[in-house]
Amino acid sequence: MTPDTIIRIMPTFRLQWEPMQNAYVLLYPEGMVKLNPSAGEILKYCDGARKVSQIVGELQAQFPGADLEADVLTFLHAAHEQGWIKTV
Repeated sequence: MTPDTIIRIMPTFRLQWEPMQNAYVLLYPEGMVKLNPSAGEILKYCDGARKVSQIVGELQAQFPGADLEADVLTFLHAAHEQGWIKTV
């Protein structure tokens, strides 16, 4: 995965805010994954239109002063291994 890689959530998953959980969740046919706040923020930008560098930029703008690139890349690799996201 490089800064120019475009990422999207796999079609079998749907990201949504779940008020009862007070968290973002990934819904899929067999169940649901409750996401921590960081994971939810990252995945909401994985829309198939943004490059990894743009996702990092969006998050940096939202959380100024934080160096997020390494953490975002680590999460995206893990999400890819889990089958939650794919490259476009």
